[in-house]
Amino acid sequence: MLAGTPIGDPADASARLVRELASADVVAAEDTRRLRRLARELEVEVRARLVSYYDANESARTPELVAAMRDGAKVLLVTDAGMPSVSDPGYRLVAAAVEAGIPVTAAPGPSAVLTALALSGLPVDRFCFEGFLPRRAGERSRRLAELVMEPRTMVFFEAPHRLAAMLSALATAFGDDRPAVVCRELTKTYEEVRRAGLGELAEWAADGVRGEVTVVVAGARPDQVADDDRLVAEVEHLVETGSRLKDATAAVAAGAGTSRRALYQTVLAARDGRRLPAGPD
Repeated sequence: MLAGTPIGDPADASARLVRELASADVVAAEDTRRLRRLARELEVEVRARLVSYYDANESARTPELVAAMRDGAKVLLVTDAGMPSVSDPGYRLVAAAVEAGIPVTAAPGPSAVLTALALSGLPVDRFCFEGFLPRRAGERSRRLAELVMEPRTMVFFEAPHRLAAMLSALATAFGDDRPAVVCRELTKTYEEVRRAGLGELAEWAADGVRGEVTVVVAGARPDQVADDDRLVAEVEHLVETGSRLKDATAAVAAGAGTSRRALYQTVLAARDGRRLPAGPD
């Protein structure tokens, strides 16, 4: 069984989580020390065998847990906060259990993704979860180029010490004015929800940010997508007539009064989607 744990406030723990902790035979926890602390806060006695289950040992420990389930043990998987498998360990165990024909269920609980979406004030009728962006600047830029024309609201996780760089990269790719929300320390004493354009948020984060962070970014508006298509077509026309991609992008962006860097990322995203050759740059 997968069980959601509080993302900050222990009072958010469900009664079912308490029951499952008390009745499990094996509890696989991302951090056993944090699990013991949570159990004390919830005043529940965990009699199960505790084992660690985190990124570094997930592959090696999965067969052991599957074997325990085959033998009839009730295995409970929890992570440090939120639901297992959502940017946390869990996927491999679920996949292995399903392949082995072992029933899998969940005790739903708090989610930083859904909490941030609900608080953001941005459209939530359609959204996508992008997790952590690549740490390397080049890989991160390529990932963001794929998302430039994404119409759905996007949710990201980020470490506090990398937040400023991440927001700057988002502003470069999507434009300084793209609405976004930084949710920090959700459900905790110093919870903070800051709403602004990406450029302004990047400047704010430059002074340093602490705590767990979830970032919600508005998707591209329909009129933005349509306008981007027109600008991309203008850039590609200039490239076909002999201009370098960067020069063509700069010329079209200057004429449209838009960000050269953001338009360049949009062109790259469009080329990737259409599988066009790179052309001269």
